[in-house]
Amino acid sequence: MTASTQGPFRLEEERLGALPVVDHFCSRLGLARLLDEYMPPTDRRMRLAPAKAICVVIRNLALSHQPLYSMNEWAARFDPTVLGLGPGEVHLVNDDRIGRGLERLFDADRSSLLSRLVLDAVNAFAIDCTEMHNDSTLVRLTGAYPLATGSPRGNKPTPAAARGHSKDFRPDLKQLVWILTVSADGAVPIACRVASGNAEDSTTHVATWDGLCALLGRSDFRYVADCKLATRMNMEHIDRGGGRFVTVLPATRKEDGAFRRHLVDDDVTWTEARRRPARRIGDPADVYSTTEVPWPSAEGFRAIWVRSSHKVDRDAEARSNQIAAGVAALDELNQKLASNRCRLKTKVAVQKAGDEAVGSVGAARWVGFSVEEYEEVRG
Repeated sequence: MTASTQGPFRLEEERLGALPVVDHFCSRLGLARLLDEYMPPTDRRMRLAPAKAICVVIRNLALSHQPLYSMNEWAARFDPTVLGLGPGEVHLVNDDRIGRGLERLFDADRSSLLSRLVLDAVNAFAIDCTEMHNDSTLVRLTGAYPLATGSPRGNKPTPAAARGHSKDFRPDLKQLVWILTVSADGAVPIACRVASGNAEDSTTHVATWDGLCALLGRSDFRYVADCKLATRMNMEHIDRGGGRFVTVLPATRKEDGAFRRHLVDDDVTWTEARRRPARRIGDPADVYSTTEVPWPSAEGFRAIWVRSSHKVDRDAEARSNQIAAGVAALDELNQKLASNRCRLKTKVAVQKAGDEAVGSVGAARWVGFSVEEYEEVRG
């Protein structure tokens, strides 16, 4: 941007922003060298190398998430050196060249490229890969995407944009499943992939774990995931491969109800495992305690129950509120029964109304009542 053109000099202003920081990490990873190795220029007439176009996209994603059609305007505001560009190459950035660069990236050996990049990052920053955390989410698509049917392109599989269980409550839109695995050491992304929009989360773990084993060259890392990992096929596959895993048993499992009954009938010894400071000054710390279940899971794996002191307090408060709401609902029903206009004439009708009153406030588990029938003579 021209700030002044008076006199024999011309003053121009170019922004740096956070790009020097991003450029520092890109340089340590050797990102430009890797992209140029896997996406070499194939035409001498190409004015902007595909690798350089992708480097601009990466820096844009790290800072502002500008759409492709405005990428040239965004890039023109910065010093070209922090964008990975040479002098005079900023004006070459446009959506057509970036689009062609993205196509070249798709057709490249992306698996090898990503493996090289991850391993270089692990070595350059000494990332601890003994524990991996996995989760998936949905990417909602608002277009029709008629060609995204999952058919192969260049002998490579592609995910299908499909309708499935929408966590955004938009079953009318197509979606994709985004699967990400990060290290426990700094939450550094280690592996990522995209699955078809109708893929069920529990069916993705075997391929994800196998891919991590191939990438890291080991299987003894700890694999942490949510309750969708807790299927016999997933857990036994990891166990057979010499791996370790941590997951959550769903509350619908029989083991959950059995241990809750065990808590009522037997004394359980809790051992403090971790103490997390409170978010607000003056509040007590959140103490996590554990106890091992006397019996394994249905698949034969070790099961541990975890208790949070903050959750105990929250549950007690919620329980107290529900009990108070249940008692208030029954009092309101008693007042209704005492009215001459009450239409509840039978014991069965009153019992049903009481069940509905207590159930409507979620107090059925804590509040009970009985219906007594008596006669009253009024003059």
